[in-house]
Amino acid sequence: MTHSGTLQDMQARYGERYRWLLLLAVMVGTMASIMSSTIINVAIPDMSHHFTLGQERAQWATSSFMVATTVAMLCTPWLLGSFGYRRTYVASMLLLLGGGVAGGLAGSFELVLASRVVEGLAAGVVQPIPAVIIMRAFAPHERGRAGGIFGMGVVLAPAIGPSIGGLLVDWFGWRSIFFMVVPFCVASIWLAYRYVPVTAPGGATPDRQGTRLDWQGLLLATVGTLCLLNGLVELHRAASPRAGALIGLALACVAGFVLWQRHQARRAGAPLLHPALYAHRPFAMGSLVSFIYGTALFGSTYLLPLYIQMAQQLSASHVGTIMLPAGIALAVTIPLAGRLSDHWPIRVLICIGLFLLAASFALMLTVGLHATLWLLVAWVVLGRIGLGFILPSLNNGAMHGLEPRLLSQASSAINFLRMLGGAMGVSLCGIVLEWRIAAHGDSLARSETSLARLAAFEETFVMLALLCVLAMLAAWQLRATPRPTQPD
Repeated sequence: MTHSGTLQDMQARYGERYRWLLLLAVMVGTMASIMSSTIINVAIPDMSHHFTLGQERAQWATSSFMVATTVAMLCTPWLLGSFGYRRTYVASMLLLLGGGVAGGLAGSFELVLASRVVEGLAAGVVQPIPAVIIMRAFAPHERGRAGGIFGMGVVLAPAIGPSIGGLLVDWFGWRSIFFMVVPFCVASIWLAYRYVPVTAPGGATPDRQGTRLDWQGLLLATVGTLCLLNGLVELHRAASPRAGALIGLALACVAGFVLWQRHQARRAGAPLLHPALYAHRPFAMGSLVSFIYGTALFGSTYLLPLYIQMAQQLSASHVGTIMLPAGIALAVTIPLAGRLSDHWPIRVLICIGLFLLAASFALMLTVGLHATLWLLVAWVVLGRIGLGFILPSLNNGAMHGLEPRLLSQASSAINFLRMLGGAMGVSLCGIVLEWRIAAHGDSLARSETSLARLAAFEETFVMLALLCVLAMLAAWQLRATPRPTQPD
């Protein structure tokens, strides 16, 4: 390549269409990272059988990824400022590629977990980048459309992933699903060298000697996240004293993190999450919605494949059959909702989406034992239509009106809270499911299903519906601010 790769050079080279080419480039990598986060759920029953795992240990194949993703998201603003878009993005894609290959070749569950952590670190760095690009490269009246088109592309991966993944698990075993990210990673690296600039956000030159990484804040966030999720895992064991100690330590880390971030801001340091973000009401409310929404979304993504296979006694390939129409419905809804978000109040669209998502969970109570396939498909489709209303709107609504210097941190923060909620949601669904199954006198160790097991799953879905209703209360507080942020 003969061009320098700076933002200005790219804009001059490709003209008006450049912002869309840049969005395409980061969309492919985000597809790979999201696929790697969700497709593992289809393989959990097969992997549990291969490694002789209980539900508690098997759950960490999902949770370890989400913990790593959650913590890594806090580093994205510093990495972009220090190394620029292209180096950060390409290094993350190489890490995701290596983690996928290592997981597929792993000979023990410990190595599978290690590869999931590597994949999660890569996904955590990549996933906040598109929101930063949309807020910086697109005018306010284009952001809904850009978010809708980006969202439509991104959801195709998890929409198609479970279908293909279910077939691969049935035909070739659980290892095959790890290799699905390889072509996406290769394509994303090629696109990055063509369209992703070497400059940092705002068009500045990366400054490796400039801002120091707030490693103290990162350490507090990491320890707090690990203690919280391990404490939730310990709750699987009745009356475990370690659970209370770990959750208490997690809360202490949260308090320490908040105080440290305020201290860093007062002394003109570089906090991971600047307190000024939460003085902006739409962002504060959007963060709360993102956390609760993440709990319900990822909890249900974990719960649905288990419900289909362990409560309805359907195969892994049936998971894909049920999820594919839902994914297509989501892909169709997102661009329509994205266009609406340029004209309708953001809070209305988010509340509509949360209501539909809550309804889809509540309606699982009508399915019954050995349900007809179309009824399962209908309720899953309804929930994915709800997601289609939420996804293009939440980031734009929360970040609208923020100063440009805070956009990178805002994107990382809102994604961090969504993933933290998601990691908690996976654990919470596992805990509630085991508790209710035991209360009904059944066990997942038994191969056959029962009305008692079905009731336990239904009660867990009701919990997720109530979480969505709670998120609606926060979402209604989202109001547009009068000062729009101009792209820079």
